[in-house]
Formats: sequence, structure tokens, C-alpha cells
Amino acid sequence: VAKGKPADLAYECVLDAMAFERWTKAIRAAPLVAFDTETTSLDPMAAEIVGLSFAIAPGRACYVPVAHRYAGAPDQLSRDEVLGGLRDWFADARRPKLGQNVKYDEHALANHGIALAGVAHDTLLESYVLEAHRPHDMDGLAWRHLDWKTIAYAEVAGKGASQIGFDQVPVERATEYSAEDADVTLRLHAAMYPQLAGDDRLRRVYETIELPVREVLFRMERSGVLVDAELLRAQSRVLGERVVALEQKAYELAGGPFNLASPKQLGEILFDRMKLPVAKKTATGQPSTDEEVLQELAADYPLPKVLLEHRALAKLKSTYTDKLPQMVNPRTGRVHTTFSQATAVTGRLASSDPNLQNIPVRTEEGRRIREAFVASKGHVLVSADYSQIELRIMAHLSGDPALSRAFEAGEDIHRAT
Repeated sequence: VAKGKPADLAYECVLDAMAFERWTKAIRAAPLVAFDTETTSLDPMAAEIVGLSFAIAPGRACYVPVAHRYAGAPDQLSRDEVLGGLRDWFADARRPKLGQNVKYDEHALANHGIALAGVAHDTLLESYVLEAHRPHDMDGLAWRHLDWKTIAYAEVAGKGASQIGFDQVPVERATEYSAEDADVTLRLHAAMYPQLAGDDRLRRVYETIELPVREVLFRMERSGVLVDAELLRAQSRVLGERVVALEQKAYELAGGPFNLASPKQLGEILFDRMKLPVAKKTATGQPSTDEEVLQELAADYPLPKVLLEHRALAKLKSTYTDKLPQMVNPRTGRVHTTFSQATAVTGRLASSDPNLQNIPVRTEEGRRIREAFVASKGHVLVSADYSQIELRIMAHLSGDPALSRAFEAGEDIHRAT
């Protein structure tokens, strides 16, 4: 694979029916096509397509804008026309396709009623299988594998308060950015896949685990999970009352009101006024009031214990009982998390927006929040768990006779250990 960004990249902006027809033919004839969607939102369930890019060979790529809206924007093909013209190609399992984090693009297409099949490769997953411990963002991959400094999203759309929607980006600039994405994805695949394919074990993980799981996760995210919003609102009220009561209790113990969220005020009360022992200091030399310190102090003193309880309940309230009802998708009536399969080095999934994997189960309040996840009418929720999977693997790998015997006899494994 050639290294460095080539000087003679000719990316085409497709604005009329003739150019689109020419590209559609080329896309149908190509052995493998990299594609990318540009959208209005990072939320997969809400993202609407603003444009699509395709790469059919290194350096041969196009961008098809369909919804750029700004003063002086050129006439563009309609979204329905473009998606309609490619509907059968997207849905054809015999036409190999490739992308970077295709699961997101699959959602964007599904939002417009377009089904996707024939996803042969995903450079995000190729990178994950090859180097689970490194970042898998496309800009980073391009730099690492191709010596190619890509155009960053912030260079095109700005960042922070001045960031514009992609539909406001001039189509010429959008073409440079998006066609490059598709082109780079194609080149990354050419650079990474041979390393995978050359190792039977890596290839097996990629082809029989990661790629099929991608499709399962897409369906899980699409389905979403039903929550009882009324129950959560009721819990918020109860938690709110308890948080206020704990605040009052903290004021009594401290001898007056203070801001519980201020480490500075907290430090003054605990260490200057109450003379509690200082366990560790922050980088600036102030006594630390972090979780660990409060845990230690809570064993002997009432105020730190109240503060910890207050923190825990306030967090549950703001993160879950207040927020989850607002995250219900108005179209589906359900909450849709994103499952990332390329985040944890161990191969575990990560859940985000909202994170449904770390709702506490050891506290009464956490278990109550879990009760708000319900099955739809006529269905039940089933929970399944591997029993002691790490210890079983250990017994197998070590061949330890006592451990193996305990498993075979079905003994209580912790007592046996």
C-alpha cells in the first residue's frame, strides 16, 4: 500500500443525474466499494443523511450531496432520488461493501428505510482485532498505517459553540472531506486486512465473531429497550427528597450550610474545622476529598459517610431517574443505547448514551432503577449469565486436578477454592 497522501487526488462532486448514473454503474461494477454517510446528528437513531461518498479504487471517489442548505448552495439531487437509485445495491448481499464503523451508517440508512447487506469489511473492527489496545479512529489509523494526515471534522465544520451542521458545509469542502474518508477507508483495508488474513486465529476472530456481532448489535440498538418512564419519575421524586434530607443532615454535622459539591469548602470543613486526618493531597497540595479518602474516613466519622451517600444518590438521580425518561425516542417509545465492540481491550462491549451497563446492582436504589426496564406486552425479560467463566477457563488452562474435579462434581466453587 502506497504511503503518504497523494498529490493528484481527483474527487468528484456529483450534482446531476448524468454524473450520478455514471457513478452508479461504476459502483455496481466495482469488486469492493467503500462508502460513508454524512449526517445531521451523532445520534444514530436521529441522523438524517446530508450526503454519501463512495470509493471504488484508490484515488477514485465521489461525494453525492443531497441536503446541503446554505445561501448560494448549488442544486443537488434529491435524497429520495439518490437512495432510490442505490436501494437495490445497498440491499444486495452479493455486492461487497466496506466502511469505518459501518454500524452507524447502517442506522443512518435505516432511518430512511434503506436496508444494508453485504458488509464484507469494517476497518474499525480490522484495527480492533489487530491492535485492540490502540485507538481505532479513522484519522489516527490513516496516520498510523498510511502516513496520511486526513482532513479533521473540526477543520470542515468548526468546533464548540461555532460548530455548524454538516448541511451548512459548502459542497466543495464536503467533497474533499467525505470522498477522502471513503478513499482512506479503502486504502486502510488494503493495508490492514492482509495482516489479519495471514493469521488464521486473527482471521477467525474477525470473520466469525466480530463481523457477525456487528450485525447483532445493530439490531439490538435498533430495537432499543422499554423503560417505565412514570416509575422513573416517581423514583426521581423520592431520591430528590432523600438528597435534600442528606444535605440538611450534612449541614447539621458540619455546623452550618456549605456547598457539598465544592472540594474547597469540603476540605476546609473536614480538615480545618473538624481536624480529621489528611489521607492524601491533590496535585496543588490541597487535602484530597475524593471517593477513596471519604471511604476511609467514613469508617470512623459520620459526615464523610453522609457525603458519600449524598453523592451516590445525587448521581443516580441525575444520571438515570432524571435523564432516562428524557432519552426515550419519541418515534419508538424506547431508549436506544450504542454498543461499542471496539472499546474495551478485553473484548467486552461498552454501552454509551445512555450507559446501560453500569447501573448499580448492589444498592437498593440501583436495583429499583433496574425495575424500570420492562418487557413489552406479551414478552418477558430473561437474564442469563455464565457461571464462573474465568475460573472455568483457569481450570482448563492450568489442568489443576482439584479445581477441575470441583467443577465436574458441581461443588460450590468458592468453598472448593
